Amino acid sequence: MSFVRCSAAVVFAATVVVAGTARAQATKPPASAVATPAGAGGTRVGFINSAALLKGMPGYAQAESLFTKDAEVANGEAQKLRAAFDSAVATYQQSQTMMTPTSRTAKEKELQVRQDSLQTKLQQLQTRVQTKERELLAPLQERLRAIIDGIRAEGNYVMIVDLGSDASANIISYDKSADITLRVAQRLSQQN
Repeated sequence: MSFVRCSAAVVFAATVVVAGTARAQATKPPASAVATPAGAGGTRVGFINSAALLKGMPGYAQAESLFTKDAEVANGEAQKLRAAFDSAVATYQQSQTMMTPTSRTAKEKELQVRQDSLQTKLQQLQTRVQTKERELLAPLQERLRAIIDGIRAEGNYVMIVDLGSDASANIISYDKSADITLRVAQRLSQQN
């Protein structure tokens, strides 16, 4: 599980901006949809690598350490739960030939209930870990988002795309001068 993920809200916001831009451009003559240098007019798009920026932020290493410990504890709990279920299944498989059809059916139902319970507990563990990750990252992400929003407004960018997210997987090529990761990192360091 990756410690840094693209927030669904960011993906949604980017989708809304893209859809709004597409609607606005449908009523105007076609304009360039690529990043353009400052002052050249047209739509400006910037690119960042939020994972690299987050990793460089003060407090990230501590947050990652806390998250990793919590994830390890949850993983240990999950392994114990799976091992107990696997043991029950193995015991059933060894003794099923000596069981009556009625007792076999009852044991299979019992195992199904245990499997359902196991799945619920595993989901709860996963949710707990994800919640802890969000809690630890939220302050860092909010600070980063505020700086990115400021730079976006200053530079008249219509949007900033995170090159490290799954949502940007379809970007094949872009003008490297539109990558503002270094600029954001510099602003972050100025605010420390």
